[in-house]
Amino acid sequence: MQPEAIQIRPMGEDQLAAVLAVQAACYPPAMREPADVVLARLRAAPATTLVACAGDAVCAYLFAYPSLLGSVTALEAPFMPAARPDTLYLHDLAVAPRALGRGLARRLAQHLLDAAAGEGLRHAALVSVQDTRRFWEGLGFEADAGRAPCAALATYPGHALYMTRRLPASSAA
Repeated sequence: MQPEAIQIRPMGEDQLAAVLAVQAACYPPAMREPADVVLARLRAAPATTLVACAGDAVCAYLFAYPSLLGSVTALEAPFMPAARPDTLYLHDLAVAPRALGRGLARRLAQHLLDAAAGEGLRHAALVSVQDTRRFWEGLGFEADAGRAPCAALATYPGHALYMTRRLPASSAA
């Protein structure tokens, strides 16, 4: 029997409980963000907040928003989408343990990276946590500690690393 097909789609507010369950399965308590913060982020950036679902079950999610290169969202801080963005900021990507090994993290990230390039954004940025540096390097990101505000990075437990990558120029531009 083959695993159920996965669909990537915009996150809905009705999926908040499922997203919080994935978050709880993936992060230690110090990195879990409260429901009101997560909901506010969804409302601030609905076009760049995705879920990967098997049927109606949320298997993974990605929160991102249009930002500026060098800007980092502190843990539990609100999203502040830029009026004139040049960067897609990927804030939180998590895959439920039951769905690991299916390429969902890569699919979610690539979906938004392609869309951002198509909209003319020149960069993507993120904070790598929980030893995910190699994963992000596989998607073309490089450490860029010189640009990251130290105060925002300090809100993440453990070793947090600011990473960036250039996006391809849009053929539509």
